Amino acid sequence: MQPASSYRIRVATLADVPALRSLIEQSVRELQKHDYTPAQIEGALGHALGLDTQLIEDRTYFVAEPLDPSGTAIQSGVIAGCGGWSYRKTLFGSDQGPSRESAFLDPATDAAKIRAIFVHPDHVRRGLGTLILRHCEQEARLAHFTHYEMGSTLTGVPLYKLRGYIPCETINVPLPNGAVLPVVRMTKSPQTNSSAE
Repeated sequence: MQPASSYRIRVATLADVPALRSLIEQSVRELQKHDYTPAQIEGALGHALGLDTQLIEDRTYFVAEPLDPSGTAIQSGVIAGCGGWSYRKTLFGSDQGPSRESAFLDPATDAAKIRAIFVHPDHVRRGLGTLILRHCEQEARLAHFTHYEMGSTLTGVPLYKLRGYIPCETINVPLPNGAVLPVVRMTKSPQTNSSAE
């Protein structure tokens, strides 16, 4: 089992889009099947759950690549996880997702959005989700944000609570196929940052 230190995080590029879409679909179908019905998963993929290429264009989306057993080289073509943050108002969703708002946030008053963290089923329970989350928070801090906000799936809530995020409300997102997807808005403030690190 690889520990989180056996991964390298880099900025995602548009060339990663096909691999990212495949990873996200596999992650959602396998890891979220105990929290959502098949109809919710089908309706959410490519809508409420999926890749937002605006994050790639903004250079605020990242991929985690596994290192070989020596820890010195990347395992070519393999993406183990992904996730990002945003200085735009959109809280969650793919390119075709609901309630997209591309307006910029003000780091003095707004919370950076933590966006679309997914781990491939073959790489779960190795600290990779936490590694990606911390990288996103660190990058947002470099852009002078001190608060964070996300729209979490039900599956992600336990991890994010451990990392200092507080559930604020459940948003019931209507999906194109008529199903409804519960998404939990969660926030993290400077007061919870120190206690959760």
